[in-house]
Amino acid sequence: MTDQPAQPPQPAAPTDPNADPTPPRRPSPTGPVQYKGDDLEAERGPGLGCFRIQVVVLVAFIILTPLSVAWNWPPAVSAGLLFAVILLLLVTGQTIIFLLRLVAADRRGRRRPLASSSPTVGELEDAAPTADAPTTIDGDDEDDEAPPLT
Repeated sequence: MTDQPAQPPQPAAPTDPNADPTPPRRPSPTGPVQYKGDDLEAERGPGLGCFRIQVVVLVAFIILTPLSVAWNWPPAVSAGLLFAVILLLLVTGQTIIFLLRLVAADRRGRRRPLASSSPTVGELEDAAPTADAPTTIDGDDEDDEAPPLT
């Protein structure tokens, strides 16, 4: 214990109640998508045809596995089909993740939707005013209050 009297807590610095409490987002990288430390290249990996074959085989095995039990096939065959389904789920899942990364890499640039007349979220974020500029609704510097109702 010290002999000094306790000091009263200091009041917090006044904050602007209209300020946005969310921290600013980092800009997204504009370079190529990285995959295992290298640039993602569509030519290096499974394609859509490989994925379709995997899905067809997976669906066939998913249907065939319970039927093999109902048809009294040897238990080793049913167990083999079950393990094949699990393995195909793993491989097909990895393939779809890779293909989704390709789609994401292809759609890196911002494009306007064809039938949209309103601005996209990305365009709204790009046009957002800076912290120093006053925020207005319709873009002019006059008061944006609604007229009184009569």
